[in-house]
Amino acid sequence: MHVVVVGGGIGGLTTALSLHAAGIQATVLERTRRIRPLGVGVNLQPHAVRELTELGLGDDLAALGVPTAEMVWVDRSGGIQHREDLGTARGYHWPQYSVHRGELQMLLLAAVRERLGRDAVRTGTAFEDVHQDEDGIRARVRDRGTGAGTEVAGDLLVGADGLHSAVRARLHPDEGPLHWSGTMMWRGVTETDAFLTGRTMIHADAGRGARLIAYPIGPEAADRGRSLTNWVCMVSVAEPGPLDGSAGWDRAGRVEDVLPHFADWDLGRLDVPGLLTGARDVLEYPMVDRDPLPGWGDGRVTLLGDAAHPMYPVGANGASQAVVDARVLAYALATTRDPVTALRAYEDERRAATTAVVLANRRMDRSKPKNGSGPSGAAAPDGIYAKIATTYRNTTGNDVAELNARASLHPPIRKATPA
Repeated sequence: MHVVVVGGGIGGLTTALSLHAAGIQATVLERTRRIRPLGVGVNLQPHAVRELTELGLGDDLAALGVPTAEMVWVDRSGGIQHREDLGTARGYHWPQYSVHRGELQMLLLAAVRERLGRDAVRTGTAFEDVHQDEDGIRARVRDRGTGAGTEVAGDLLVGADGLHSAVRARLHPDEGPLHWSGTMMWRGVTETDAFLTGRTMIHADAGRGARLIAYPIGPEAADRGRSLTNWVCMVSVAEPGPLDGSAGWDRAGRVEDVLPHFADWDLGRLDVPGLLTGARDVLEYPMVDRDPLPGWGDGRVTLLGDAAHPMYPVGANGASQAVVDARVLAYALATTRDPVTALRAYEDERRAATTAVVLANRRMDRSKPKNGSGPSGAAAPDGIYAKIATTYRNTTGNDVAELNARASLHPPIRKATPA
């Protein structure tokens, strides 16, 4: 079997590694001419770390990321409103890692090229369309350097090409624009003094529609007693509705647009204005998602990751869900003789699970305390953050005992179909 994977991001590369582990050939088509370590921080939840560890990447992740141990919610003066353990501190058998998204992507790319060969990832190759019949698929692609068009043949096609998925657009051409929450997000990475345990994620809510999340992502800085701090500023700037324009993870932003919302913040443990102005680059991203689809694919074509279920990045779950998608897909193909039946089984399992996460992320974004710590300094309602966190875990399948006890998704080697 040969699977053509469109998209060389976290989801697409994990798919290639998972298929290879099942003895299934994979070719990754990536439109970017050169994959570079772009972006800022991302969290890998224990359920994703388990899957990458079973793919043999556990030691690499430990060298790359910070094992986040706790989450604390604070008001604008730094007063702790709620604290809870994360990762192994919570009882999971696997840690939660905070890593640089680009460095994680490069780790996965190196593993794909080492295990599948240098030609397994074709860069500068833009997907345009796909045709299928009972024997397989033919993907029409274009070389972005020469402009030449050609076809890539395979048995199946997986669209893992992100938020603006070309594969999804072919399968669902009438979807319309992205849904915007009305919140604009600014992101950056700044080296700071270490704060709290050095493995703490901070969520600060100052009311007035402004929130901040910050966490360390660099183990090298931690070894020096410092923190390479990833930060995300979220500000409500409009009413929810269709997005008028585009959204891109790597769109440049301006610190002068976000700083006025946080200029008078003093968390004590973290110099917020210094955090924002100290970043070399600032990225701007509108908080968007799409309504869950009733079905992802058709026949020999399916979707994965953000292409299948774009979600608000408020639950630190997007990349993790893509990793689990990849593993479930490979397991289904390894254990089901008919590949089309396997794709539908994969979709049925993951569509229900990821729909729950998409909707939970929406509810979590709307669950901001109504009387958060605003200019009056009023504290959030007692227990509100604990309630938000518990509700989110319960609705997204992040139960400790369940994950620890679940059977492995590491796929068996698929046996060739007799001629």
